[in-house]
Amino acid sequence: PSMYVVPAKQLFHCFVCGAGGDVFTFVQRFHKMDFREALEHLASHGGVELRKPEKGGARDGGREAGQASRQDIYRANQAALKFFQNVLADSEAGAPSRAVIERRGISSEMVERFALGAAPEGWDGLTSRLRAKGADLRLFTQAGLLKPRQDGSAYDTFRHRLMFPIRDAAGRCVAFGARRINDEDDPKYLNSPESAVFDKSSSLFGLHEASSAIRRTKCALVTEGYTDTIACHQGGFDHAVATLGTALTQGHARVLRRLAETVVLLFDGDDAGHRAADRAVEIFFAEPIDVRIATLDRFTDAKDPDELLKRAGGAEVFARVIEGAEDLLGYRFARLAESVAGAGITGVESAAKSELERLADLGLASASPIRRELIIRKVSEITGLTAETVAASIPAGRRASPERAPAEGALPSGLRPGTALGPGDMAIGCMLVEPKCAPAPGEDTWRWLDSATYACPEVMAIARVIRIAVESGREMRLGDVLTELASGEASTAVTLHERVRRLTGDESDRVGATLADCARELERRHEAASRPRTSAAEAIERIRASRPRLGDDPRRLPRTPTL
Repeated sequence: PSMYVVPAKQLFHCFVCGAGGDVFTFVQRFHKMDFREALEHLASHGGVELRKPEKGGARDGGREAGQASRQDIYRANQAALKFFQNVLADSEAGAPSRAVIERRGISSEMVERFALGAAPEGWDGLTSRLRAKGADLRLFTQAGLLKPRQDGSAYDTFRHRLMFPIRDAAGRCVAFGARRINDEDDPKYLNSPESAVFDKSSSLFGLHEASSAIRRTKCALVTEGYTDTIACHQGGFDHAVATLGTALTQGHARVLRRLAETVVLLFDGDDAGHRAADRAVEIFFAEPIDVRIATLDRFTDAKDPDELLKRAGGAEVFARVIEGAEDLLGYRFARLAESVAGAGITGVESAAKSELERLADLGLASASPIRRELIIRKVSEITGLTAETVAASIPAGRRASPERAPAEGALPSGLRPGTALGPGDMAIGCMLVEPKCAPAPGEDTWRWLDSATYACPEVMAIARVIRIAVESGREMRLGDVLTELASGEASTAVTLHERVRRLTGDESDRVGATLADCARELERRHEAASRPRTSAAEAIERIRASRPRLGDDPRRLPRTPTL
């Protein structure tokens, strides 16, 4: 209801976050594309042929010869995808991979839906094919599909493996996951290295295939592997996705939050599953999304969805597994209840104190009043303590050190909605978005940045963390900075990062140019502040002397200082 599309004006507007623009803006923001990618994406959907810019021209971005652009990497991955599909279809070269597919019970429909393929056994199957077609091997090396040798030649990254293309929500192939065919080959699973289009910590396998179902059901099911996700789709649960062999991250949370209202995390019921659920609490605690935990061991002895869904009646059991998923915090509190069951006074006190400290670290103090009240009541029920005692026992969290303490009369804490950003705030935001743009130690920009240039004390704390990192030779991205901040400061850092990212379109060149503009404005203000103040009498005399030249128009006359 808060998102409006106005066909007559060819624009959209969101009344919640304030985003708006035309179809290009929407595609850029929704699919995380730059303008050129959005243009090509829309052209392909609309059947419009675009003329390619000449290499080295102004629209080529000024890249050095051989340097792969995002579009180059997309094209390289797509070419590799077609090659792997052809290998899988080959009667001889694809036989081992087809045997794995048959053994795992993956249908031909799923093979086609997920564009599965096979990497040949030799060292140069893909390399030889690309060389025969006259392709630039350096682009495929930068995409992580080939590896360079010391003599300048290259060899295949993926050899004798079943290939799983990893696609973004728009359907573009950003990377590959590869499962071994021979048990002697290590590792069991191998992913493409990170590139300009692939961030492992925010990518999900099956996202493109599941995105329509996720939007329709408002729910995303997160499994722990490629074959589990494929088994879910094959069994009719087509809202399933999987992480790429990594724990859940904030990047995954942002992607899922954009598509779904509820996320069901499917974990094993063993100790590893409990640890994964604990990590999920840390990731999703402050996210405005409902998260639930589903475990198979409560309903079946099957070790994973793939095994369960191959059994007779497995789909019905799996549906009960999802329906019986517990609220994320409820799952955590159930474990707290187990830990205090039968414990003495000291045990209950220790468990309650430890839980409240962890919840405080996760941002309980900044949670909505309703959410905070419900959490306090739940801990009260489990421990037998009164809600008042629980509330009074919540740690206040880290307080600002004397160096960070705001002076009396300082601006209110935090970047509230609508707070204007000055050049100092913008400069720090640029450094959060693009750490490589941060000025070197001793540069004048740092000299001009002081407490007077920031909208609130929290920005000053963020600047201090970044400056210490720069002086020690470290490059800190947003996640690294957040670990050094208190909860209120971390919230301000995220807000500042997002506002600057939206302003610059998350483009490195624009971030750098914005930072340079901020530095010039800070320098101008610094010089203006260091000039001797002009008295009112001197200012009036200057106006009188300027009148014959400027006339009587007050808009052209110098301003008088406020008395």
